[in-house]
Amino acid sequence: MNAPEKIAPGTGSGPAPGPSYDSPASRYVNRELSWLSFNRRVLAESENARYPLLERLRFLSISASNLDEFTMVRIAGLEGQLRLGVETTGIDGRSPREQLEAIREQVLAVEDRQQASLQNLRELLRKEGILIANIDELGERQKAWLEKYFTTDILPLITPQAIDPAHPFPFVQNMGMGALFRLKRAKPKLDLMEMVLIPAAAPRFVRLPGNKAVYVAIEKLIVHFASEIFPGFKILGDGMFRVLRDSDIEVEEEAEDLVRYFRTAIQRRRRGRAVLLELDDDCDAQAETLLREEFNVDSAMVVKSGGMLGLRELSAICREPRPDLKFPPFSPRFPERILEHDGDCFSAIKAKDIVVHHPYESFEAVVDFLRQAATDPNVVSIKQTLYRAGDQSPVIAALIDAAHNGKAVTAVVELKARFDEERNIRWASELERAGVQVIYGIMELKTHAKISLIVRREEDGYRTYCHFGTGNYHPINAKIYTDLSFFTADPALGRDAAKLFNYVTGYVEPANVEQIAVSPLNMGETLFALIDREIANERAGKPSGIWVKLNSITYRPLIDKLYEASQAGVEIRMVVRGICSLRAGLPGLSENIQVKSIIGRFLEHSRIWCFANGKELPSRQAKVFITSADAMSRNLERRVEVMVPITNKTVHDQVLGQVMLANMLDTEQSWELCPNGQYERMRENGPHHRPGDGGGDGGGDGDGFNCHHYFMSNPSLSGRGAALEAGAVPRLKLKDQDKA
Repeated sequence: MNAPEKIAPGTGSGPAPGPSYDSPASRYVNRELSWLSFNRRVLAESENARYPLLERLRFLSISASNLDEFTMVRIAGLEGQLRLGVETTGIDGRSPREQLEAIREQVLAVEDRQQASLQNLRELLRKEGILIANIDELGERQKAWLEKYFTTDILPLITPQAIDPAHPFPFVQNMGMGALFRLKRAKPKLDLMEMVLIPAAAPRFVRLPGNKAVYVAIEKLIVHFASEIFPGFKILGDGMFRVLRDSDIEVEEEAEDLVRYFRTAIQRRRRGRAVLLELDDDCDAQAETLLREEFNVDSAMVVKSGGMLGLRELSAICREPRPDLKFPPFSPRFPERILEHDGDCFSAIKAKDIVVHHPYESFEAVVDFLRQAATDPNVVSIKQTLYRAGDQSPVIAALIDAAHNGKAVTAVVELKARFDEERNIRWASELERAGVQVIYGIMELKTHAKISLIVRREEDGYRTYCHFGTGNYHPINAKIYTDLSFFTADPALGRDAAKLFNYVTGYVEPANVEQIAVSPLNMGETLFALIDREIANERAGKPSGIWVKLNSITYRPLIDKLYEASQAGVEIRMVVRGICSLRAGLPGLSENIQVKSIIGRFLEHSRIWCFANGKELPSRQAKVFITSADAMSRNLERRVEVMVPITNKTVHDQVLGQVMLANMLDTEQSWELCPNGQYERMRENGPHHRPGDGGGDGGGDGDGFNCHHYFMSNPSLSGRGAALEAGAVPRLKLKDQDKA
């Protein structure tokens, strides 16, 4: 992405006089519509002919899973506002009703596009020997095997339920799927409707034996072999359905026991109000009428599909062992400096700060840091925040071991991590049983900061070692999310981290913080001050600029401050993966702001702010920060977050001159935000280079640049001393000038 020509205020560049931006709709993009735009970009990867087929299928399942969560949380929330008569408007001035009308139209369009993508992928996969089959297209031997499988493995799990005055309509849990059958029997005469719910314990897709991969959806089996479920009945009609329910959990301030409250709330979520009803296109008319009445879903949120329901579960087929239809395998590197210190994390960190770039560098560095702390006799205490930790968590195991070894261990477990509440309750119970002091944080705030603090007894006294992360302590996510792990023994950062823990565990607001910024206390004002400094430098004729990488930006005051900087002439370049309520490139408002979204093999997740500070970006003088926070009101006002300055020379070079610069240079995976609020792919037909094939992953001199391939192919700078000067890492450069 070439740097935009800076447009100074008061020049003749662009239209004159400029347009007015008095209305919210002219200044901001609706949050929900921007999210739907993001999910269309994800869905577009399922249509990307440069990707292997099973990876395209995976993107389709991710798009469907994203849309499910959006429906269960965001649409449900707007409908709740509407029912309660709440008049709160979105950032663009739309009422809840207006937002719902716009959302529903786009949701239906995305559903249709998902089905079209599936149909195309089914045909392409068939040519590669992977068949997502209808039973009618199978041979007699295959049908016989399926019938036997149905009898032995599915039928025992099924409980048909009649629907009549003696048998009320059964409960269908959130994301539950089932079939309705309209039946008739001659003797004794009986007409009835029966429901069969898809058993949660059964696989969604059944793979037939043999070298050729043939998959049949379980709902197809249930419909095809319905006569075995209802012997003696004539089947007059049937219909498949799937329901999504309101899944948000509101925390009541008067809740006396958070664990008990969340256990009850999770049960309520499963029984939440129905928000969306999906039906197959051939659904029996009487069955459809019954479903509409019983679920009482707004007619605009009843989706009829001629394809498959519940596309999120296509991810099961992606596990088919066909490496030729997947991305080349990638093994993350272990940080070189830690290896140079014979695997001693504390020795390596004490020598110099280290940043680890996931998933290109192994999450095992974080795990080893905690494992070493758990067994080191000189470690006296460990403090750890936990937002999402996964099902099999080596981090939890290390904390338990530390407690068993007599360390003073404190874990701040966030119960309010959406869709991870139940898992976090389980981890909290296990930690408490091991003797860990478990804290649930501040009632009205989510603790979203990612911090480990380890106090170690050394020859010259106690030393504090810290880990600050942009992502969660989740070993699976760390393989696919791009995040930064920053390790330091800087005494000032250690003192600040200790104050932050005291704030979360004891409501003691940190006083005289030396380096970090904390939300909701001062992170917002810190960012505003840094932007104001760039504005002042620009007005004083000094170099100015802001580079920022986020997942989302919706916080209106911060957007307005960036508009102010653009109007002053500050060049702002943003990589925003998901929601972006800022409008870029508008004359007289944001003409000096460029925004792009990177969608690719890995999920962009790190949050980074860079400020020119009187020199052209990128430079050693720039101020660089990593943070756990996105630019959203929830992050800056309703969560405990941390922003950490990067001052170590080598780490600074890696974050600014490698990570951020590569993101700025990327063209192959980038979508640019246009002034009209729409996104355009930067290189729709550009070449697709795999790591190691010699193209597209060097210093930006080829036809296209792919930042994921660059990081997969090149080691980081952090902790490698003179690696850059020695030429061990290719020097990146902006296309218009060499600034690295």
